[in-house]
Amino acid sequence: NHTRMSEFILVGFRSQPGSQLFLSVLFSTMYIVTVVGNVCMILIIRMDSNLHIPMYFFLENLSTLDICYSSVITPRATLAFLLGRRNISYKGCASQMFFFSLFGTTEAFFLAVMAYDRFTAICNPLLYQVIMSKRLCVLMVLGSYLSGCINCTIQTGFTFSLSFCGSKEINHFFCDVAAVIHASCSDTFVNELVMLAVCGSIIVGTALVVFISYGYIIITIIRMPSAESRRKAFSTCSSHMVTICLFFGTVFFMYAQPGATSSPSKSNTISVFYTIVIPMLNPFIYTLRNKEVKGSLKKQLKR
Repeated sequence: NHTRMSEFILVGFRSQPGSQLFLSVLFSTMYIVTVVGNVCMILIIRMDSNLHIPMYFFLENLSTLDICYSSVITPRATLAFLLGRRNISYKGCASQMFFFSLFGTTEAFFLAVMAYDRFTAICNPLLYQVIMSKRLCVLMVLGSYLSGCINCTIQTGFTFSLSFCGSKEINHFFCDVAAVIHASCSDTFVNELVMLAVCGSIIVGTALVVFISYGYIIITIIRMPSAESRRKAFSTCSSHMVTICLFFGTVFFMYAQPGATSSPSKSNTISVFYTIVIPMLNPFIYTLRNKEVKGSLKKQLKR
């Protein structure tokens, strides 16, 4: 099949030629901040024995995931803006989609796991260490990656079973599932249905775990006798609440509603937010809103 050996052209943001240098500088800056911020978060957690608890085990894994997540997209997009090389091979596009779907799906499951961890810590504090054993934490992380593997295999397999002809232009700055489907000359109804069903079920399922967990958390916090205990309990999960609102809000808009592929130009801007901005912001959100992390950071800086 000749379509399998041809190249795609990523045309996202191409309509503003004067902004290409600005975009390359912006993307490269955000990527550097993302890597440095998340690496610092990993080092802080590993160097402070007081942070060797399940909550920070998940946070360390989230930081590692954010580095991988952003690395799949940002460096290549930056070079495309800077050098104008927007061609991407069939295999390169499939690989990018595979790993992007893998890390994106895994992040959704990570956020659900972290919500369950906070639910256990606040609603069952006496049993927290028993329930959230090291074995269970490792299994949860592995299960999140396994779920990501299943989804990315389905999405990539279905998408690249389509035929691509003509100019093979993808109206995006990376090989997103919806944008590649939109570029196909095949009937894409089944693919769009699969994307809506699989991605929608993942997003809704993980979001339900988050909302149910935080529903119980809020009820438990309200019932606490003192204002100090309520403030302390809320401070341990406030940063996570900010992250889940940012991530699930943008991802739901992109993948969990009918017509997700109908407006590719609008999706470019939204995609920047959840693929580049959120991984960059996460270390700051968890640092600025977490006294234990701030205390550990000050201790490490003094050393």
